[in-house]
Amino acid sequence: MYTTKSGLILGFHGCEKSVALDILTQKIKFKSSENNYDWLGKGMYFWENSPSRAEEFINNLYNYPQKNKPRIKNPAVLGAIIDLGYCLDLTDYYCLQTLKDAYEYYCELQNSSGWEILTNTNPGINRGNPDRIWRQLDCAVINLHHRFRDENNLQPYDSVRGVFVEGKELYPTAGFREKNHIQLSIINPNCIKGFFLPRDKV
Repeated sequence: MYTTKSGLILGFHGCEKSVALDILTQKIKFKSSENNYDWLGKGMYFWENSPSRAEEFINNLYNYPQKNKPRIKNPAVLGAIIDLGYCLDLTDYYCLQTLKDAYEYYCELQNSSGWEILTNTNPGINRGNPDRIWRQLDCAVINLHHRFRDENNLQPYDSVRGVFVEGKELYPTAGFREKNHIQLSIINPNCIKGFFLPRDKV
């Protein structure tokens, strides 16, 4: 029963300014990400309570455009008011154990089919960063976890929440990294109660 989260939180997403405005005015809907390397599986992605991290992320895409993706011309940050609902919260011990079980099930399926067991990798573009930012394995395991629940008529998760230790040490021997963050993947669009544009502090 503790998997259902109470209260509202704020999430922030970096994107093209025109996209942010179109979502804000309901001209378009927020699209779910379904890349095979997404850190928390399929869903609509937000940084929890960190507009500055969303800004850093989208500015990085602006300064270093990626192949096969539209170039960011006007970086912007979109805020969202979110109810996590029934959440696969990977800061919670119980949820971590269920994901471990999902990994074992994933390995059984892959081995029985003669398919490769994926791994998380660190691409060449990620020089100087110790993190495995292409999370093919995590993505596959989380998506399989969702599918298993659906196929067995178990309550579906509305969202996934994970804490990530990312980046270089903040200072020598520090227990903190430059890009530590909490990330959200919203699966049920009804969890998003509204959008807003963050304002500057006065």
